Amino acid sequence: MWLINSSIGRKVIMSVTGMALILFMTFHCCMNLVALFSGEAYNMICELLGANWYAVVATAGLGALAVCHIVYAFILTAQNRRARGNNRYAVTEKPATVEWASQNMLVLGIIVLLGLGLHLFNFWYNMMFAELAGMHVQIPPSHGFEYIQVTFSNPVYVVLYVIWIVALWFHLSHGFWSAMQTVGVNGKVWFNRWKTIGNIYVTLLMLGFLVVVLAFAFHCAPSLCCAA
Repeated sequence: MWLINSSIGRKVIMSVTGMALILFMTFHCCMNLVALFSGEAYNMICELLGANWYAVVATAGLGALAVCHIVYAFILTAQNRRARGNNRYAVTEKPATVEWASQNMLVLGIIVLLGLGLHLFNFWYNMMFAELAGMHVQIPPSHGFEYIQVTFSNPVYVVLYVIWIVALWFHLSHGFWSAMQTVGVNGKVWFNRWKTIGNIYVTLLMLGFLVVVLAFAFHCAPSLCCAA
């Protein structure tokens, strides 16, 4: 099958799965921003997206996308390093601003993967998985607002999440324009436009995540003030 057996096909899979994951992260960021203003509203969303069948199906789909993206990332990395050393993506032009990210996508990807594992443990394991498995946990699975408070009251977690978000920014800022190139946005004018749009979009997205982490770390989220 062309998508699986050819190098270009694998890059298309990487691009499509990567863009799908960016869309999910956009939804996740919007959901997190709700916690800044209302703990009650955030908990309502968590209850809606708990162990309900549609949330479980969506989670399984996201997991499949993530696994596919990760597996093909390692396959492409191995292939490209054999063919061209450390240059992993066959593009005709590499913007200097993302050169470092382009050459270190594997390292960034590993940091992103480790951060994902930490995030899944702190939230998904204690919330959706705990509810599905009938586990006894100190905080009810639907009380996501409390999980945010507890997690980001720990300075170690705050530092790790900040590192993770920075790595995500580098990874996505390169991945966005690389995906556009792969799916055929090759013209110099539109390539530069998509690169600019991608950098702005990814920066705003990561700032959204970062604001939530720091607002709860320094106890300055409006929702905390209202709760007090």
